[in-house]
Amino acid sequence: MKLIILDRDGVINHDSDAFIKSPDEWIPIKGSLEAIARLNQAGYRVVVATNQSGVARGLFDIQTLNAIHQKMHNAAQQVGADIDAVFFCPHSADDNCDCRKPKPGMFHEVAKRFSISLRGGVATVGDSLRDLQAGYVAGCAPYLVLTGKGEKTQAKGGLPPGTLVYPDLSAVVDFILKSPVGVSV
Repeated sequence: MKLIILDRDGVINHDSDAFIKSPDEWIPIKGSLEAIARLNQAGYRVVVATNQSGVARGLFDIQTLNAIHQKMHNAAQQVGADIDAVFFCPHSADDNCDCRKPKPGMFHEVAKRFSISLRGGVATVGDSLRDLQAGYVAGCAPYLVLTGKGEKTQAKGGLPPGTLVYPDLSAVVDFILKSPVGVSV
């Protein structure tokens, strides 16, 4: 099985320092949904792993989060893309859970749900260091996009070894689909 794990805010949709709190605030980054469709056409299963501490902060509830994700699924389907699953952490940093990135708990759940090892070829795409750290610790090949918080993340440095940097999700997908052995770095 070919699998890729994407962060949501700043990778698929525009990010906001004030959080994405409603379906109206969820706006896809140009080309991101079409990139997911290209992955699907190449046989990839696409999974989203996203921190959503706005739930713990009381900025929105689970029903609103589900509505945001439904909008994402609907928008993806309109361009022929399919997101197989969305994993999210609703906790705040103070909760000290295992699922909040940079901890790898969500990635371990993805591996368990899809009965796959993340080592040796599963890519993870994020715009923040915590996205890349969680994926890297779980065995994924890390890709940084410069959308969202990506430029600031790149400027700060300290990226996991082997991190590849691309302007956006579409460019990452172009690279992955042209690689002779998939996503191995």
